[in-house]
Amino acid sequence: MPDRPEIVCICGSTRFVDEMRAANRDLTVAGVIVVAPGEADELITNEQKTVLDALHLRKIDLADRVLVVNPGGYIGESTSREIAYARATGKPISFTDPV
Repeated sequence: MPDRPEIVCICGSTRFVDEMRAANRDLTVAGVIVVAPGEADELITNEQKTVLDALHLRKIDLADRVLVVNPGGYIGESTSREIAYARATGKPISFTDPV
């Protein structure tokens, strides 16, 4: 294992929570540090969503690269913003499915 493992930030729609968990598991087993969207057991308020969206951008800052989990090519509004942010900060981006 290298001195510092790669750090990958997972992005994607919360509708794909199972797929994001699988990507997290696969990357972790491969020796990667994973940062991913937080999960809530109940509905969140608009104010909480705003805070969580900003927090996720900071997670992108921490990462070496971004993995977008996008089954069927789906990319929603929040994920589109995260991709634009990652591109603006020069992070490499890969996708699980063709866009």
